[in-house]
Amino acid sequence: MRLLALETSCDETSAAVLSGTSAAPALESLVILSQDVHTVFGGVVPEIASREHLTAVVPVVERALADAKVSLADIDAIAVTHAPGLVGALLVGVSYAKALATAAGKPVIGVHHMEGHLFATVLEHADATPPFTALLVSGGHTLLLDVEAWGSYRLLGRTRDDAAGEAFDKAAKLLGLPYPGGRHLEQLARSGDPKRHRFTKPMLNAGQKPGDVDYYDVSFSGLKTAVLLATQQAVDLEAEKPHIARGFQDALIGTLVAKTIRAAKAHGRTKIVLGGGVACNGALVDAMRAEGKKIGAEVFAPTPRLATDNAAMIGAAALFRLERGERSEATLNAHSAMPIPGMTTAS
Repeated sequence: MRLLALETSCDETSAAVLSGTSAAPALESLVILSQDVHTVFGGVVPEIASREHLTAVVPVVERALADAKVSLADIDAIAVTHAPGLVGALLVGVSYAKALATAAGKPVIGVHHMEGHLFATVLEHADATPPFTALLVSGGHTLLLDVEAWGSYRLLGRTRDDAAGEAFDKAAKLLGLPYPGGRHLEQLARSGDPKRHRFTKPMLNAGQKPGDVDYYDVSFSGLKTAVLLATQQAVDLEAEKPHIARGFQDALIGTLVAKTIRAAKAHGRTKIVLGGGVACNGALVDAMRAEGKKIGAEVFAPTPRLATDNAAMIGAAALFRLERGERSEATLNAHSAMPIPGMTTAS
């Protein structure tokens, strides 16, 4: 099977061509066009994002087909992100995919954005398959899942306020760093003294036990406030910035790693899969691998190109859904929020 996949959930317009099966997906092309205009505003402006997608979606799709050296006639199905995300941005992709599929007489399949992030790593690591513990960390989501099989996801924990990527961006803004702030803060933290600011790891203490409502959940609003106070109290803020950045990053990563290792141990998983834009953070990957090694768990993380929002991951998830005989109706619509299909909540 060969399919064309589209991703327009936020501020990346992306298209990809994939072939093969969900067990062995082959990526034939991937085009990602990022909207740098949002840097001016220090965050994504939904209306601007939608208009940028309208301008970019046709040339991006045409480039993906050209790079794969195929035409629309060679495509068996069209996949598109339909949830969650910015509704206006999603509507551009969904509307275009449905129109293209109808004109070409091809089936269309709507894909959940976060399920796409679960599949991203398997495009580069054939062994990143269930069962595994998954940590999905992006600008809008922080989810800790037990993945028994593809399509069977148990939600263990999530953020109660800011997502991990959002926390990075907000802390970076407090430190005067450009948007998006994650990579800038990580770079700044490399020269920071880890002993200078020992911020408390939020929602993490030795007294927690399985079954507690906060055992797997995370919260980063208090950590953001701690960064704010540190910047206000600094005698020489410019000199202090690397140390504050290091303290923030260590606390956030320490929390994510501890919660993920808890989940892997509790469910007997020997694989841990990272997904989402924050999976680009090298300190997070290194810390997770170091702790995973202690419990005999292998850690898989996507490269930055597949960690960011991209159509390749949407295509990989779509292959799985199409193989199950799933197809979307003409009523396929965009949704700002929606649980991952097949996800249940841990009791």
